[in-house]
Amino acid sequence: MPVVLRLKGFRFFFYANEGDPREPAHIHVRQAGAEAKFWLTPCMQLARNDGFDAPTLRKLEKLVSFHQERLQRAWNEYFT
Repeated sequence: MPVVLRLKGFRFFFYANEGDPREPAHIHVRQAGAEAKFWLTPCMQLARNDGFDAPTLRKLEKLVSFHQERLQRAWNEYFT
């Protein structure tokens, strides 16, 4: 489970063995037992939420959007 970024108490990561065939590029975000999944392509959007409240999700959407290029690059480097 490669961790790409740790920021503001959140851990941004992806699972190395997730999906066969592999899903499109995405990132998981976890904090204190809550986890969300964001698609990075074709456009950044929330795919799943398990435990984050609406204000936290808005904060996470901003963070993922701001760091989208870095997250996408880490995905590409790992899986290609």
